[in-house]
Amino acid sequence: MATPVLPARYTLPLVEVRVTELDLGCLPEVGAVFDRLLALRPAQIVLDLSDCRHLDAAAIGLLLDVHRRLARADAALTVRSPNPRVRRILHTTHLDQVLSIVSEEGPAA
Repeated sequence: MATPVLPARYTLPLVEVRVTELDLGCLPEVGAVFDRLLALRPAQIVLDLSDCRHLDAAAIGLLLDVHRRLARADAALTVRSPNPRVRRILHTTHLDQVLSIVSEEGPAA
């Protein structure tokens, strides 16, 4: 299988990360992880939220910051498999109109 050729601005085609907690209490650690991931210059980050039970305002701010930083590099943030509660939070905050949100089966309706 041939290795995909990435544009020079990217070093990795995809980085996947699973987050189980995403709130003010863990924001410094999660933010530091995202800083390291963004330094890798991926074309896409997939954030698996299947085990995350809640998002607060700090988490929403972090998601928007990561989204903006990736968008400036023509890269993308995709949120995968948020549970119904987290999906409702994403909808209420209109993040579902900003971020790509997919379920295990495919894109969200």
